[in-house]
Amino acid sequence: MAYFDAASAVPLHPVARQALQASLDEGWADPARLYREGRRARMLLDAAREAAAEAVGCRADELVFTPSGTRAVHSGVAGALAGRRRTGSHLIVSAVEHSSVLHAAEAHEAGGGTVTQVPVDRTGAVDPDACADALRDDTALACLQSANHEVGTEQPVAEVAEACRAAGVPLLVDAAQSLGWGRVTGDWSLLTASAHKWGGPSGVGLLVVRKGVRFAPQGPGDERESGRAPGFENLPAIVAAAASLRAVRAEAAEEAARLRELTERIRTRLPALVPDVEVVGDPVRRLPGVVTFSCLYVDGETLLHELDRAGFSVSSGSSCTSSTLTPSHVLRAMGVLSEGNVRVSLPPGTPAEDVERFLEVLPGTVAAVREKLGAPAATEAAPESGGDLVVDAIGRRCPVPVIELAKVIGDVPVGGTVRVLSDDEAARLDIPAWCEMRGQEYVGEEPAEKGTAYLVRRVS
Repeated sequence: MAYFDAASAVPLHPVARQALQASLDEGWADPARLYREGRRARMLLDAAREAAAEAVGCRADELVFTPSGTRAVHSGVAGALAGRRRTGSHLIVSAVEHSSVLHAAEAHEAGGGTVTQVPVDRTGAVDPDACADALRDDTALACLQSANHEVGTEQPVAEVAEACRAAGVPLLVDAAQSLGWGRVTGDWSLLTASAHKWGGPSGVGLLVVRKGVRFAPQGPGDERESGRAPGFENLPAIVAAAASLRAVRAEAAEEAARLRELTERIRTRLPALVPDVEVVGDPVRRLPGVVTFSCLYVDGETLLHELDRAGFSVSSGSSCTSSTLTPSHVLRAMGVLSEGNVRVSLPPGTPAEDVERFLEVLPGTVAAVREKLGAPAATEAAPESGGDLVVDAIGRRCPVPVIELAKVIGDVPVGGTVRVLSDDEAARLDIPAWCEMRGQEYVGEEPAEKGTAYLVRRVS
């Protein structure tokens, strides 16, 4: 089985396993106690903090360990906003942040704060000028991920941090996806990360708050971890997390170059191997092991199941793998196709043979899924006044509305239009994306008796 979902979690690094087993014997005591066992535990905790701080590029007393990366984000956002409440309650986030950041923003808004979402381009990157324009006199905090978790696009953190620093606004960077590959550049103020993203154990997060940043921890007070992460430290996991971060960093430069070559194989060869595919994300400024693509006329969940049966563990941001049947917020913000979305994220050590086998298996798998979906007969279409064709796809989920559109677009003359009726939220994203891929004109949408009518004009 080839595991291609490192953006979700990386297998436990051998160094993490060794450190975890060793610290189970040495680090079980309370590091706050003064007796021998407690002092030994404190030495382990201090050494882990020093190692993690060196990897991040901060002072040891600026870094605390949290029970998860999500908790680090929530604590970081809440504490920074509370610390600057006299300045204002305006929060800035990008439209493609991890859900932990967006959930924190929703909670802030529900509590009476204001939130601005900065849009991204079709590669998933923010414009630093747009971030600078979003800054206001009452802005308390800005948040920006170092690299996107779904499409791998790296963000211009240094440029955004410079604009925030000039405005006197702290920038919180979610570095979960990138910290294992290197330090985050730029003059950021707060940083969060999660150990299971670099091969450490799950249940360990990092929260860094630079000296001089106003920060007021929220919730009941606790004397541990500077009051920023209450509760007894999971010392064995913390030691393993710090040890594995140091280990992966020692291997990062060489392994990054190797994985970039492997993902480049997928990016360049995929369009020739699989018809009607869109490779998304920035082609250059991206994480080493991540490549994401979407296949027209394919149900994402079915494709993932078939790839699993073929021996490949991949993930998806497709609308069809969500319990709500709505498109991924990242893909929606980028304005790219959500049908048949596949994220391949290679863990360190991935053999080139596994990538070659994936490229051999994928074309037949996609073709089989398309055949299984049946390319259903076009819903009976009748001309409307004005020469339009109407395709009724009400009650039919992705990718059927787009399949139906593709089947009838040739039945109208150049300049004619097709009106697709759909109540699937994914159609709002996929029909315009299909038009861009196919060189047709997306006219817009209008209310219909049921669902929404999407208008497409035939250009060629």
